[in-house]
Amino acid sequence: MHTLIREKDISKHDFVFYSDRLIRLVVEHGLGHLPFTEKQVFTPTGAVYTGVDFCKKLCGVSIIRSGESMENALRACCKGIKIGKILIHRDGDNGKQLIYEKLPHDISERHVLLLDPVLATGNSANQAIELLIQKGVPESHIIFLNLISAPEGIHCVCKRFPALKIVTSEIDQGLNQEFRVIPGLGEFGDLYFGTDEEDQ
Repeated sequence: MHTLIREKDISKHDFVFYSDRLIRLVVEHGLGHLPFTEKQVFTPTGAVYTGVDFCKKLCGVSIIRSGESMENALRACCKGIKIGKILIHRDGDNGKQLIYEKLPHDISERHVLLLDPVLATGNSANQAIELLIQKGVPESHIIFLNLISAPEGIHCVCKRFPALKIVTSEIDQGLNQEFRVIPGLGEFGDLYFGTDEEDQ
């Protein structure tokens, strides 16, 4: 699926279809990192089955705009889940400022799945994570989900927040001089939502 979504001439329909499949796999894997308790249920045969029950206090937080592409997969896996949003303006590697945030009022009591499909430098992710921690979310309660990561971004985030978990489907070679992930796949949000910077 990575080969398909990285093809520069892929149609929007195919890009969304295969990206959604990958996102669903990442979300499912991320959910497996949540704490759980043992739970027993009775089966229709009258037997007892011992399984697990995942934590109930959970929410998603998407880093606008690309992170919003991951919300449907999270909703499909977690019925009725609350989803917050963070918008960070970035310009290259240095310009980063918080523009907007809307988070559940009780976010400090929840485990958070942070959503952004591409981890490049890690600067925007670090700012989003810092905001969550300021809101009272323990670092160890944050799981950062993405499709493609640059090693530089992983190191940047993990060095600053060692208790956080990152779940990604692929680690790419690195960043180029414009801080783009290589080989990467271009601007994920533009491809997924069918927009182009030149049109704006």
